[in-house]
Amino acid sequence: MTSYAYLGPEGTFTHEALTRWVPAAGQDYVPHGSVDSALDALRSGEVDAAVVPIENSVEGGVSATLDALASGDPLIVVGEVLVPITFVAAGRAGTTLSDLRAIGTHSHAWAQVRGWADHVAPQAIYVPTLSTASAAKDLAEHPDDLGYDAAVCAPVAAEHFGLEVLAHDIGDMANAVTRFVVVSRPEVQPAPTGRDKTTVVLFQRNDRAGGLLELLEQFSVRGINMTRLESRPTKESMGAYCFSIDLEGHVQDERVGAALMSLHRICADVRFLGSYPAASGAEVSIDPIATDRAFVAARDWLERLRRLGDQ
Repeated sequence: MTSYAYLGPEGTFTHEALTRWVPAAGQDYVPHGSVDSALDALRSGEVDAAVVPIENSVEGGVSATLDALASGDPLIVVGEVLVPITFVAAGRAGTTLSDLRAIGTHSHAWAQVRGWADHVAPQAIYVPTLSTASAAKDLAEHPDDLGYDAAVCAPVAAEHFGLEVLAHDIGDMANAVTRFVVVSRPEVQPAPTGRDKTTVVLFQRNDRAGGLLELLEQFSVRGINMTRLESRPTKESMGAYCFSIDLEGHVQDERVGAALMSLHRICADVRFLGSYPAASGAEVSIDPIATDRAFVAARDWLERLRRLGDQ
């Protein structure tokens, strides 16, 4: 039986991502109250893998996940899951929208329903919770101990915890999607598929003019497309940042390997967070001059030149 930590409780979008990744039959799902807790359980060996949110189409990167993966004992991403996001406002029986004085939910969910809240319940304040499902669970189980009257959550969470849906499909942005990653200890690397993504975190040696450009050029000159670039504070000092990057390709690809070698030489540190099949399933488009064959041919040419000096 494989055990998976996830951002719980049951009914979160992370729980949905986990069920999409692997059906519950024969698996052990272990809910955790935070991303840090789920990844700590993985690092300590309490579980075999973890599923956590890393990016959404409205708010961008999930800072808790980006920071937790960029520090601590190394972990690698072995897969990703995309989950369409639909929110409802839910309350205990008898609650109406006009009754709302406060709404509880996760910060990323609140960012996606603020327009609805300003229009429908402008009198309600926002109360942050650990997850959308925990907002629903606590409202159902401890209504008198909370500072909110309704929860913004997934429809399945409202149903699971016996809440009444006050409003359906309240997201401000249609077609919102959250990306979740499946994380393991660095023991197994998924094989290349031609439809892969690689995630790295780059730490500069020093902050100087052109420093970021120098890093990004390592991808550009090798025909590598980046799909995400975000800066995150290293927490070491004011103005000290690292760069979390997703790029198309696999570490086994010649162009990706060459870029990583150059970055290892240039950067103070390169944290490799894994190469894994992209959830989109789209095949990576590669310029003819950046194919494995082109890199191997160039290396063979150089070796022939070097051998001339040995004769």
